[in-house]
Amino acid sequence: MVSDVIPPSDDAVDLSAPRRRALALAWLTVVWNVVEAVVAIAAGRAAGSLALLGFGLDSSIEVASALVIIWQFSGRDDDREHRALRLIALSFFALGAYVGGQSVLDIVVRSEPDASAVGIVLAALSLTVMPILAVAKRRTARRLGSVTVAADSQQTMLCTYLSAVLLVGLVLNATLGWWWADPIAALVIGVLAIREGRQVWQGQHCCE
Repeated sequence: MVSDVIPPSDDAVDLSAPRRRALALAWLTVVWNVVEAVVAIAAGRAAGSLALLGFGLDSSIEVASALVIIWQFSGRDDDREHRALRLIALSFFALGAYVGGQSVLDIVVRSEPDASAVGIVLAALSLTVMPILAVAKRRTARRLGSVTVAADSQQTMLCTYLSAVLLVGLVLNATLGWWWADPIAALVIGVLAIREGRQVWQGQHCCE
C-alpha cells in the first residue's frame, strides 16, 4: 500500500544514495521492459496470442511508469512528486482498462492462440525478475519516503501478477487446450489494476 510509506525523519543525513538507487532501479526497469515488450509483441504476433500482445503493451506501460520516476528525480521542484504520482495512477487506469477490455474481447471471440514456447519462457523469466525489482523499489521508497517510488513498486508487483496469469494461461492452453483460463484471470487483474490506480491517486497526500 502506498500509505505505508514513512517520510524520512528530520535527522536523516544523506538521501543521495537511495535517490541514486531509485534511479538505477528505474533505468533497470526501462531496459528490462523494453526487451520484454519487443519479445512479447513479436511472439504474440507469431502465435496469434492476444494475451502475449497485451503483456507486451503492459511492459510498455511499465516503461512509462519508470520514466516518470526518472523524470521526477531529475528535477528539484517538490511539485513533481504530486504530478508524477498522478501520472503513475493514470498508467494504472490505462493498464486496467486495456487488460479488462481485452479479456472480455478474448472471451467473446473465443480467441484460441497457438502454443508459444517463447511466451512461456518469457513469462517465467518475468515472474522471477519482477518480484525482485518490486521489493527493491519498495525498500527504496521507504528510505526516501517517496509515494511515487512506492506506487511504481506496486505497478512492478502488478506486472508480477500479470506474468503469473500469462504463464498459467499459456501453459493451460498449450497442454489442456483451456483457452478461456487466461482471459478470465486477466479480467481479475484488470479490476485489481483499476483499484490500485484509485489508491495511488488518493494517496498523493498521504505523506503531507
